Amino acid sequence: MLQRWDERNHDLIVNVAGRLTHRDRAAVSPFDSAVQGGDAVWEGLRLAGGRIFGLEEHLARLRRSARALAFAAIPPDEEITEEIRRTLAANGMRDGVHIRLTLTRGVKITSGMDPRLNESGPTLIVLAEYKDPVYDSSGITLITSSVRRPAPDSLDPKIHHNNLLPSILAKIEANVAGADDAVMLDHRGFIAETNATHIFMLLAGTLATPSTVSCPEGITRAAVLSLADGAGIGCAVGDYTLPQLYNAEEAFVTGTMGGLAPVVAVDGRPIGDGKPGPVTERLTGLYASLTATIGTVVV
Repeated sequence: MLQRWDERNHDLIVNVAGRLTHRDRAAVSPFDSAVQGGDAVWEGLRLAGGRIFGLEEHLARLRRSARALAFAAIPPDEEITEEIRRTLAANGMRDGVHIRLTLTRGVKITSGMDPRLNESGPTLIVLAEYKDPVYDSSGITLITSSVRRPAPDSLDPKIHHNNLLPSILAKIEANVAGADDAVMLDHRGFIAETNATHIFMLLAGTLATPSTVSCPEGITRAAVLSLADGAGIGCAVGDYTLPQLYNAEEAFVTGTMGGLAPVVAVDGRPIGDGKPGPVTERLTGLYASLTATIGTVVV
């Protein structure tokens, strides 16, 4: 799905290192680690009714990722949350907002990849935009990408880092094929995730999802597994192949930006009857109810 321009974002106020600035005047130093080498970690958040669902979990993942990359300093959760509040207040935002948090290693004293060149501490960027869910609720189509997710000993997917080139290359393939997104396999040939979301499939009445060997541990993914368990829907986490996805009774993807989105076709093959299935619809409703009532109040 191509995200369209929203006129409400014309005069956004963005937050770079605590400085609130109009989007056209915001600046990141050319010496910042994100510019120099993509040396940064990030999280996507969703604001609905003044609440952010899973904020604590997102900040915990951000912290784990920064520690894994040996950031010398990481702002406390309270400080990051306050910067989110300041940014939302500056824009008068309360609902229907996507927030992208980026924490870079910071500004270097001179260009180069050595982290010892970073002496000024990390840079926190808070970008809040009005943005509708990115996927069509009537269903999306996927193709299989030729780009693989790397093995944990190559670039551990548990690090939620800013190097998104594999995902971008996979998305380009989906665009060329006229699909919404692309399925990405791991280094062993099993399904990992899509270029942007986690995958669920209904196999013989069991809700199955790939393990996180080669993909991040998703916040929405974990919520859906918990909701399914509470609803009496049997769940399984393991290694799954493309033929199993092709033969699934239902399939859907999960992510912060899109919530749950039905998958109606993969590589031109219809999934089930080619329409959103009852289990998908039931879990979509349960997730909507959860996110409407649970979350950290920031507005």
